[in-house]
Amino acid sequence: MVSGKQEGRIKAVLFDFDGTLSTLRAGWEETMVPLFKEAIIGSHQLTAEQSSELDQEIAGYIDQSTGIQTIYQMQWLAEKVKEKGWNPEVKGEWEYKAEYNRRLLLHVDERIRGLQTGKYRPGDFLIKGSEHILELLHQQAIPMYIASGTDHPDVVNEAEVLGVRHYFKEIAGAPVGRADCSKEKVISDLLAQGDLQSEGLAVIGDGKVEIRLAKENGALALGLASDEDKREGLNAVKVERLQAAGADWIAGDFTDTAQWMQWLGLDAELE
Repeated sequence: MVSGKQEGRIKAVLFDFDGTLSTLRAGWEETMVPLFKEAIIGSHQLTAEQSSELDQEIAGYIDQSTGIQTIYQMQWLAEKVKEKGWNPEVKGEWEYKAEYNRRLLLHVDERIRGLQTGKYRPGDFLIKGSEHILELLHQQAIPMYIASGTDHPDVVNEAEVLGVRHYFKEIAGAPVGRADCSKEKVISDLLAQGDLQSEGLAVIGDGKVEIRLAKENGALALGLASDEDKREGLNAVKVERLQAAGADWIAGDFTDTAQWMQWLGLDAELE
C-alpha cells in the first residue's frame, strides 16, 4: 500500500471531513439504509427473496457511493423507487434528502449539544491523532482545506464545535439546494493556483471519491480507513475500497505522526 516517500515538500493538504477527521456523523449508513428500503417498498409486501435482494442492492450502492454528495444518493433513490414500481408515491430527490437529514440530525444534534454543554469533549468525535497532525501542519505553515459532500453550513458548524475550524484556509461543503460537486471544485481550484503544482497537493480521505480525484489530478492520495466507532485502527471494508481507488498509502488513524509526516515530505520535529 506504500508507494514511497513524497518527493519534495507538500504545499497544501486537502482533507475529507466525515470519517476522516470527524465522527460526529458516524452511523449515517444505519440512517440511510432503512430510509431507502422504506421509500422503495412503501406498503408493498415483498417475498423473503425480494427483500434479501433489495437489501444487497441498497448496501452495494451505499458502499460504492460513499463520499459523494448526499443529493446524488437521493437521485439514485428516486430513480430506484420509479424502477421498482412497488411504491406509487415517488418523491423528488430533495424531499428524500430532507427526510434523511431530519433523521440523521437527530443523532448529530444530540452529539453537538453534548459538546456545547460539556457532556462530551471534541476528542470524543475526532479520529485519534488528528488534532496533533493538524497542529504540526499548521506550525509548518501548510495551507489546509476541507472538501465534503455534507451541506456546507453543517460542515463549517461541525468543524467549529470540534475546535478545528481555525486550522483551515477554506472549508467547502455541498452547496445548499444545488447539486455541485464540491470536492471536484476544491481540488480543481487548488490545482489551478499558479504556485501549486499537482505533485504539491496531498489529499487525505476515507472515501474512494476523493482518492480517485487525487489520482486523476496527480496529487498524493492518502487513504484513511478509519474505524469510526473506535476512532483508531483499520476498517477492513474501507481498506478494500481505498485500495481499489488507488490510494498511495492507507492508515486507520493519525497516531503514527512520524510516518504521516514522512509521507508528506515534512519534518515531524516541531511540537
